[in-house]
Amino acid sequence: MSQPTIESVLQEKRLFHPPEAFSQSAHIKSMADYQALYDKAAADPQAFWAELAEQELHWFKKWDQVLDWQPPFAKWFVGGKLNISYNCLDRHLTTWRRNKAALIWEGEPGDSRTLTYAQLHREVCQMANVIKSLGVKKGDRVGLYMPMVPEAAIAMLACARIGAPHTVVFGGFSAEALKDRLNDATAKLVITADGGFRKDKTIPLKAAVDAAIANNSVPSVENVLVVQRTQQTVHMEPGRDHWWHERQVEASADCPAEEMDAEDMLFILYTSGTTGKPKGVVHTTGGYNLYTHMTLKWAFDIKDTDVYWCTADVGWITGHSYIVYGPLSNGATSLMYEGVPRPSNPGCFWDVVEKYGVNIFYTAPTAIRAFIKMGDDIPKARDLSSLRLLGTVGEPINPEAWMWYHSVIGGGKCPIVDTWWQTETGGFMLTPLPGATPTKPGSATKPFPGILADVVDLEGNPVGTNEGGYLVIQHPWPSMMRTVYGDDDRFRRTYWEHIPPKDGQYVYFAGDGARKDEDGYFWVMGRVDDVINVSGHRLGTMEVESALVSHPAVAEAAVVGRKDEIKGEDIFAFVTLEGTYNPSDELKNELKQHVVAEIGAIARPGEIRFADALPKTRSGKIIRRFLRNLASGEDLVGDASTMEDQSVLDKLREG
Repeated sequence: MSQPTIESVLQEKRLFHPPEAFSQSAHIKSMADYQALYDKAAADPQAFWAELAEQELHWFKKWDQVLDWQPPFAKWFVGGKLNISYNCLDRHLTTWRRNKAALIWEGEPGDSRTLTYAQLHREVCQMANVIKSLGVKKGDRVGLYMPMVPEAAIAMLACARIGAPHTVVFGGFSAEALKDRLNDATAKLVITADGGFRKDKTIPLKAAVDAAIANNSVPSVENVLVVQRTQQTVHMEPGRDHWWHERQVEASADCPAEEMDAEDMLFILYTSGTTGKPKGVVHTTGGYNLYTHMTLKWAFDIKDTDVYWCTADVGWITGHSYIVYGPLSNGATSLMYEGVPRPSNPGCFWDVVEKYGVNIFYTAPTAIRAFIKMGDDIPKARDLSSLRLLGTVGEPINPEAWMWYHSVIGGGKCPIVDTWWQTETGGFMLTPLPGATPTKPGSATKPFPGILADVVDLEGNPVGTNEGGYLVIQHPWPSMMRTVYGDDDRFRRTYWEHIPPKDGQYVYFAGDGARKDEDGYFWVMGRVDDVINVSGHRLGTMEVESALVSHPAVAEAAVVGRKDEIKGEDIFAFVTLEGTYNPSDELKNELKQHVVAEIGAIARPGEIRFADALPKTRSGKIIRRFLRNLASGEDLVGDASTMEDQSVLDKLREG
């Protein structure tokens, strides 16, 4: 693992203070307020989180112990009983929020729907009863493979209501990727749709489910529940497949929320790793509910009058935490949009902001860079004056994209909340508090109160100011992942053994390089392992390599990331062929399409370079740093003395 290096682009000195009017009405109004909260949490983390849990959430039974920490395994609010679906819905029904919009949904073709808290509660209870009628019991896993429609959120909340952990698989993943995840989770039920709309195309989701579970390849799946969205003709297997709208008619709207232990599993979400098999990240109920609630409340300064829009898909952790659970637990109005900017409507995001008077807008740097390329005229043709706060997620944002976002979209008046966090962390770890924190373009600023973060070397020693190191978290926090599903050893190896414990103190290794500047602001510099961040989506190099090698033409493959102006990183693959195959553009296209079929469109290599051989050490390990240099057109950096055959690099450079 190489030591992170500091990019010159991060030598950023511009400072933007929160507008005074914003600070006056904010939940956290000043840096003095932030520092007082941070110091209070650092002095006694358990008391800090316990006080918030009591104030902010509904509990059927209070906990017996705040934290049971047996490194690296944590249990929060031990013995406490609650239900996140209850916290997101039922407790709002006795207040004026009963008839407030909970979900506003805009479909890609232009259809729309608004569900109040009372209406959403009714539909969640109905779906929960349907799920139970299909044989799902507390503890059974349910797979979701859905478009961005209200039923996706309804299904998540329904599973949580009855204590059936859900595993949401992004609708852009292939049938093969879906099959692997359903098998790993041993899902009993799959909830899907006939299809979805994306970029003016109809995506055949039900057909992918059929392919994934064909020939009993996922033996745990007993039933498939199908939402009618696109009206396309789909195969419905008698006895196994059920239309959601037909079952809903028969379903009662009375379904009391199951009393869940704080440590009962809420969901499994699969994220890419450096080995071929995706990791099933396990999140539990109590700590996750509290942390997503508090981070949304303070970092996005959520108010009852806000229309809040996170542009992510519910298939990713951002959608889990900040479209569904965090906003609804706060009683907010959360907007869902099925579409994405596309050639037929490049200004669709700004149309939605204008149509619904969106106040808080949370999107990815990838999207922002794409908007910049489209030109200022598109957003300037819309009324974006309702916006009061902007956010970014998924990867570090480069300072000039930050400045464009601030001036063109925010009109120079909206604070920008640049968040750093991961599937594994459950919620924001580094983030400005917009009424308090002066921001620097490109920096996620400071840790959220209760998060003890640092930048260290491989021995765990803090590095100096502005020196590159490894981002670590030094104390458990409520929404931390509990394990890798079915693989405690992998959990320990991946996150807790890279940096040795000091005085028995374990630290969480995030896998990102970072530095801290003279003001204590964190600058995240990207991955230090073999994970490629494409448009904010993490893909393991081994996953893509495995997909390539599964093609009969490919003998060996090595995949690296290459900087991309729009996506952040693009996938660059080096491929050696089996003896009977010859390099050609047709084969390149065939291999790209093969990766799409195996993993999904997000994993399509941007470039494939054929090679007679790959640079390897004498022990047979591929030397990836040289491949990264080649992919980026840079000079080769580093010691080549361990290379088995140095002529390989010359041939690759010529190729």
